[in-house]
Amino acid sequence: MSAGERRLNRYAAAQSKSANLTGIPGDTRVISRSVADSSSRLLSVVPPPGAGEPRDPVALTAVEPGLADIVTMQRRKAAEISEGDEEGFFLDTIAEYQWARDAAGLAQATLDGLVKPVIEVCEHYGLAPWRLAPRHVDKYFAGEGKRSAATVRRKMNQIDGYFAFLEQRYAGEISRRYGLAVESPVDPFNRPRHRGDFGLRVPPSQRALREFFARWRDSLEAARKPAIARRDYVMGKLTYLSGVRAAELCGVRIGDLHWESGQWGRFLVNGKGARGSGPRPRQAYMFDEGRDLLWWWVEECRGGFCDDPDDPDAPLFPSERIPRAVSVLNVAVPGIAVTPSTFRRALKVAGDRFLAGPVTHLHPHLLRHAAATHNCERGMSLWEVQKMLGHDRPTTTVSYLATAHADPEKASLAAAGRAVQRLTMDKGNLR
Repeated sequence: MSAGERRLNRYAAAQSKSANLTGIPGDTRVISRSVADSSSRLLSVVPPPGAGEPRDPVALTAVEPGLADIVTMQRRKAAEISEGDEEGFFLDTIAEYQWARDAAGLAQATLDGLVKPVIEVCEHYGLAPWRLAPRHVDKYFAGEGKRSAATVRRKMNQIDGYFAFLEQRYAGEISRRYGLAVESPVDPFNRPRHRGDFGLRVPPSQRALREFFARWRDSLEAARKPAIARRDYVMGKLTYLSGVRAAELCGVRIGDLHWESGQWGRFLVNGKGARGSGPRPRQAYMFDEGRDLLWWWVEECRGGFCDDPDDPDAPLFPSERIPRAVSVLNVAVPGIAVTPSTFRRALKVAGDRFLAGPVTHLHPHLLRHAAATHNCERGMSLWEVQKMLGHDRPTTTVSYLATAHADPEKASLAAAGRAVQRLTMDKGNLR
């Protein structure tokens, strides 16, 4: 018998012996043994519960050497994460959040204020933001961080906006690094709600404001500081005539007055802007009464301050306070502009003294509403009121006219008169 035949006989005998032991064909037994080997190998790597074998990853690596590298990498990663690394990662997220909002077109002052509340709360507790809980925010703003309702609402909204950025861009990485889920500490229970701040603003009537400004002007000569009293009066009257904001009016310089523009002259203001675009320069209107008022202020009253009124960069409405370093020089230099808070305080005092009627609390934005409402009642169209206020959308202007006493019949007669005038001028041609 040849060697090949002997090998075939031994293979056949082994196959028949395997079939006698299992009752299945020999080739199936080969597949079953391979599966059994695979199963036993897997079970040896992950032992079943209660089997008395340790569940620690170190014990697993003793059975399966391939997992040793993974366990080593995990332990090395955990050892690298320290308090300093977490603080550095927090600062990286702050910087990227500001970059993202900068790309969205926000102004620099807005960017600086976006992250201040987040850093304020985190420094108070010494925690990274993703470790803050709602009780931390509750305790802080009810205790050391307690401010006015508007300030707390603004800070809470800024914190919530930062956490929305973390959830969108860094939730996965924070979970891998620190094993924490990013969740805003501003939950439905402490989330601020707008209550009372955005209600209907009812401005004084036209007659009440005429009497108010007349009484205020009669009291200027008896004021303890005549120059300051005249400045506050001119600012209040100009706010009502032109509809500018307090911050816009305080930033006007002497060189921003353009007496030759338009019919009565105009002045430039640094507007508020819209949709995160930042300040937008725009033209504000003096009108006839405002031109006479500003001319009286510049010619007779502005020189009462210690700075140089001929300097184009000098503020139109200066403050009476002078920095100590400037006062010792005893030279004429451009002064500093009055602040909006000072103007608001002066207008409130004047309203309490001279304003009669149901509306006694006066502030600059209420005068802005009064300018829009009264000009609309005098016949100014919505587009013209929007242009005067510097609004980007007419829907914003409509909210200023909620208390306007509209007269559709009078408007219909005026429109009919304009139509007749066009027909007369165009000799019957309709366009």
